[in-house]
Amino acid sequence: MTEPVHENEAHGGALGSRLNWLRAAVLGANDGIVSTAGIVVGVAGATADRNTLLTAGLAGLLAGSMSMAAGEYVSVSTQRDSELAALAQEKRELKEQPEAELEELTELLERRGLTREVAREAAAQLTERDALRAHARVEPGIDPDELTSPWHAALASFLAFTVGALLPLLAIVLPPSGWRLPVTVGSVLAALVLTGWTSARLGAAAVGPAVLRNVLGGALAMAVTYAAGSLLGAAGV
Repeated sequence: MTEPVHENEAHGGALGSRLNWLRAAVLGANDGIVSTAGIVVGVAGATADRNTLLTAGLAGLLAGSMSMAAGEYVSVSTQRDSELAALAQEKRELKEQPEAELEELTELLERRGLTREVAREAAAQLTERDALRAHARVEPGIDPDELTSPWHAALASFLAFTVGALLPLLAIVLPPSGWRLPVTVGSVLAALVLTGWTSARLGAAAVGPAVLRNVLGGALAMAVTYAAGSLLGAAGV
């Protein structure tokens, strides 16, 4: 197990991490598009007043982006706490029982296809270079240099949702009254095609079903909220 192989593995892990973040950003933007579109289209079913639409859209954008950021911060903080706890346990075990840990690392490498002799030599070399890093990456699958950041996750979710939410918000308030609904519906469906295609490509999944699910879900959300808004508007609520 030479150093160049070790570096290639690190680069591969970093690439996978970046792809995961990008996929999460696309999904966050998708949530912003659908939820804000549902709000503004629903309100448009009840009233054509531009100020009311703008207020409702901004409220939905801020509430959604803050909720996404808070949820992501809590989720990633929990994950980071678990990673730190696992690293602390590995560090303690390496200090208290180094021979047992060396044997454990050897057995784990054996399970990956190495012979006993090669696994023992690789385990010894990895332990000599950076024992904690070697054990953390092979056992719990944690890279001590690539721990998740809750603040980065929260900011990314906030920005992704906000960018997505701006589309239906601007589409409902900028056009003339008679064009607001068709422009909003058309732009939202087009954006959902794009986010569905992008998420499918990033996840190496079939594009057609992903786009269809995305568009149908967004269309259904707008139809339901518009119908509810129209009923409320007709009832004078």
